[in-house]
Amino acid sequence: MTRFRAWFRALLIALDQLSYVILAAPKFLIVGGPCPSPVETISSKCGRMAAAGHRWARIAAAIIDFGARCLGSPPGHCQRAIVRADMLTFY
Repeated sequence: MTRFRAWFRALLIALDQLSYVILAAPKFLIVGGPCPSPVETISSKCGRMAAAGHRWARIAAAIIDFGARCLGSPPGHCQRAIVRADMLTFY
């Protein structure tokens, strides 16, 4: 992988992580629950919630996986993106 592609991939992951924290903030601030982890991506959250049986997450994971396959990723993108539980604790 060229240096530019490696940097660009890291940038996209960082933007995905930022997007997850921004999207999860209203629920955390209004309802409570665990603080959104800055190391989790939207794909990771959808993969974890789909594995837990949440219908909305299975639908979202299917859409994300389809998009990832169109970009050349093998099937199961959200399942591969799941972050280990010990990495989710930020503070």
